[in-house]
Amino acid sequence: MSGRPPGLSVALGSLPGVTEHRQIETAAGAFDALVAGPPGARPVLLLHGFPQAAVAWEHQVGVLGHAGLRAVAFDQRGYSPGVRPAEVADYQVDELVGDVLAVADALGWVEFDLVGHDLGAVVGWHVAAERPDRLRTFTAVSAPHPAALAAAQREDEDQALRSQHVPLLKDRSAERRLSADNSAALRQLFEWRIPGSAIEDYVTRLSEPGALTAALNWFRAERWNVAPDLVSVPTMYVWGTEDVTVGSTAAFGCAKWVNGPYRFELVEDVSHWVPEEAPDLMTGLLLDHLR
Repeated sequence: MSGRPPGLSVALGSLPGVTEHRQIETAAGAFDALVAGPPGARPVLLLHGFPQAAVAWEHQVGVLGHAGLRAVAFDQRGYSPGVRPAEVADYQVDELVGDVLAVADALGWVEFDLVGHDLGAVVGWHVAAERPDRLRTFTAVSAPHPAALAAAQREDEDQALRSQHVPLLKDRSAERRLSADNSAALRQLFEWRIPGSAIEDYVTRLSEPGALTAALNWFRAERWNVAPDLVSVPTMYVWGTEDVTVGSTAAFGCAKWVNGPYRFELVEDVSHWVPEEAPDLMTGLLLDHLR
């Protein structure tokens, strides 16, 4: 591969750039966010998944900022205390897409690069399909295009087994089961693939009043969601071979749903939690894609 262009060169072993905490005001409420990099630089917005928070992208935000980009990761709807509505319907994907665009508007970004992991990637697939005019590039981590996943669930017994956790997360007993025994089941979701301190941080965040229910309402609102169309923006999909929730059928089937430039990165021996389990590798792929 050729060298990185000016402004995107960074030593991944170096210390991340200075990251600040701030709130982003929108009509829906105030979103908590991590921000790094010079104002006015090329903007990158990062979306976390379940059951995490913007801090899952802390390493990437810092390095992108150090590389001269303006990187922002925000705690999404339900995860930010300032945007935690009570109704399940408030978590359907149209609302989540609206949040992404509202945050970008509040930051003054007409066009930006979008990155999403897990359910954050699901939201990103919808943004990329529905508002390609707003995106330079899209990067999805772990979660393939929703239509590719749905097809795999129908056609591949292995994927159907891997997706068995989803109905359990929608069930009304999910809060009780995940919180029992000092949140043992919630901790087990991470398979101990990321630092224990990070797991404890997520458990503490979801122990706030209403936080776990809000996070689970993303799954419960799925009945209102329709799969997005084809994606035309330049897209990179990153999948870890040890992901217990997404198998190879869904991962390789993702390509059928992108009719623009597409890059598939298969990461050996890494699980679902790519950004935190392999932070330097993930950041390197992202910087290369942003070229």
